[in-house]
Amino acid sequence: MTFAEKLKSIRKQAGMSQEQLAEKLGVSRQAVTKWETDAGIPDMENIMAISALFDISIDELLSNERVAKKPAEYLYESITEYDIDEPKRYDMKFGGAKQFRMSGYEGEKIRVRLASNTLSTLRNDFKVKIDDIRKRIDVDVNRKNGVSEATAKEAVSIFVQIPSPYIGKIECAVNAENVEICSLECDSIELDVKTPHIVLEDVSGTVEVNCNLDMEIVCHSLNGEIAINQVSATSKIHVPEDAVFTAVTKGIGTNISYEKDGRQTERFDTPDAENIIELNGIKSELVICMDRERS
Repeated sequence: MTFAEKLKSIRKQAGMSQEQLAEKLGVSRQAVTKWETDAGIPDMENIMAISALFDISIDELLSNERVAKKPAEYLYESITEYDIDEPKRYDMKFGGAKQFRMSGYEGEKIRVRLASNTLSTLRNDFKVKIDDIRKRIDVDVNRKNGVSEATAKEAVSIFVQIPSPYIGKIECAVNAENVEICSLECDSIELDVKTPHIVLEDVSGTVEVNCNLDMEIVCHSLNGEIAINQVSATSKIHVPEDAVFTAVTKGIGTNISYEKDGRQTERFDTPDAENIIELNGIKSELVICMDRERS
């Protein structure tokens, strides 16, 4: 178990929210989210504070961290980095992948990491191209040597880190089995995806999802607007128990229904709330689910 997994587990066992833990440690909730999503590890002072707070030894907290961190989980990897020195718009096209994860972090480089346990020719078969064009960063993952998108979807995971101080608008296209967006704060994120599963955690701003597959979207937090654009699809979005939002339907033949703990229920959104869940498109349905066990 990684440090991130341990921290999340012991926090939940103690019945604490991320906000409550952050307050006790004197850090931001974003810092706790970053630690729990494996986007960073606290400094020794905070590790000691966590150890004392939960009465768990430092050795136990960090015992498996060296072998369990993400870089050690894959046999083959390719890392491409590029320095960023001002806010940029990001236009990124990644093609196929088994898993895709994009997160913000306190750094000054955009970092694209391709990883695989089975594709030993990864470095030769994939090329990450990063172009800096005025106020825009273009990122493209190109396949070489006849490698198909089917192979990429079966064997390759993509991890992207974007420097939080320099995030403007993000446009991202990917075809993956799982898509995770974590620790990102910006005006808007547009996801042009083919995926059955999306996780959003600690994401602030407007998130626009374009996908015509049936999806399950898990929101660990809700802070802004989520717009889902679909044609002839039925999807579910899971929101925290304490989420306050208003739901809006647009388009032709769209419908939103509601569930609590797996049972259909009456509408439970709040009119005129700042947070918005919007369904756009044609002949599509969205079920908004509030599940206590996910909170």
